[in-house]
Amino acid sequence: MTENLNENLNIQEPEEELYGPSESLIQDIGDALADGEKEQVLALVEPLHAADLADVLETLSPMKRYQLIDMTSVSLRAETFLKLDSTVREGIADHLGTVGLLQLLGKFDTDDAIEFVEDLSYSQQNALLQFFSKEQRQIIEESLSFPEESAGRLMSREVVVVPAFWTVDRTTKYLQESGNVPESFDDIVVIDPRHKPVGILHLSSLIRHSGDRRIRELIRTDIKTVPYHMDQEEVANLFNHYVLSFAPVVDDDGHILGMITADDVIQVIAEEATEDLLLLGGVKESDFYAPWFVTWYQRVGWLVVTLINTMLSVAVLSYFEQSIEKMALLAVLMPLVATMGGSSGMQVMTVTVRALAMKELRSSNTMRAIGKEILVGIVHGIFFAVLLWAISYWWYQSSNLGLILGASLIFNMIWAALVGVGFPIIIDKLGLDPAVSVGPVLTTTTDILGYASFLGLATIFLL
Repeated sequence: MTENLNENLNIQEPEEELYGPSESLIQDIGDALADGEKEQVLALVEPLHAADLADVLETLSPMKRYQLIDMTSVSLRAETFLKLDSTVREGIADHLGTVGLLQLLGKFDTDDAIEFVEDLSYSQQNALLQFFSKEQRQIIEESLSFPEESAGRLMSREVVVVPAFWTVDRTTKYLQESGNVPESFDDIVVIDPRHKPVGILHLSSLIRHSGDRRIRELIRTDIKTVPYHMDQEEVANLFNHYVLSFAPVVDDDGHILGMITADDVIQVIAEEATEDLLLLGGVKESDFYAPWFVTWYQRVGWLVVTLINTMLSVAVLSYFEQSIEKMALLAVLMPLVATMGGSSGMQVMTVTVRALAMKELRSSNTMRAIGKEILVGIVHGIFFAVLLWAISYWWYQSSNLGLILGASLIFNMIWAALVGVGFPIIIDKLGLDPAVSVGPVLTTTTDILGYASFLGLATIFLL
């Protein structure tokens, strides 16, 4: 029936992905590399967008990846390398060596060259910097002096700046004759005599007014400036909050240093979202393309923490070993309390961490947020306590067991709510990342308290 419906509506199944290289194309490139057919490889690679070629390089095995680099190193676009996963990029940089990197850097504009160089190792940076001109080296070294993941690293230096007292004619003549104007731009930063941004002039406004009009009469003054040391996540929040398309970057004295655009922020948002997701899983950075021993090293720390947490839970269980021996049913039911508490706490923690990241949780509404989550935890606890009491009474014909199970569940879910909302706030105040720090505390305490409360109450009232 579905096929007939598609025929009647003249719906065709898509033959290829809307974006990215197709599986068949990647297979064809891999086969051509295996056969050593350079012309065929070039014919398949040349039409690809820089981002699609980056996808191909990441998908290929390391051996074929370097083979493709060797065959196409002359024609490869610099933008491709900025799209690569950091691990893949580092491997290709090591494979190319200093000479190959220099050839590649010749295709970058200044800002892209900075982005590429900052991801290289310290020794590679020093080896390459000596081949740049004095002016280029000064710009790159200045950029590398800014804190990592800061506005100074993120900003573009290719920005058009004019004084506020210029006229439209003088500004237009400058744009036509200056060799320092970027190939593509939409906005002009207008500065005062102290080189501090005072407004933004759109090109559309420039071309619509007569030549003797002063620039100061045409500018938008409701601009947001960004300190060079602001963290890129804060920059993204600023853009999101005020729906900005651009923002000048300034030094400590308010002097213009560069410009951040929405295009730069989109990449930051994706990076920060990915980082938070990985941290919740106990991984600091993506290790999908890393060698097995690097992946092992990056993951083993979290697993050690998990082992310690589990041993603490085992210690609690061993303390109530005699109670479990007397009433084996306790061993069947006790995971319910720990699991429900942990799941409830993860919900609270996820919402709280996001609220902290988006600056939605402030000092003025902290107590209200804590109170709300505790109330939700109490209601959740009562709801599931009644449900589990009914199930245990129907299943095991034991009203007392159901009451103890429900009481311990209410206690654990209240604790999970308190930890889930309170600990991220405390850890954030200490300057740590709540996304990676709260998880172990939450799971450990809900497990231990879940087991201890249930087994403790059972020991007191049932045995």
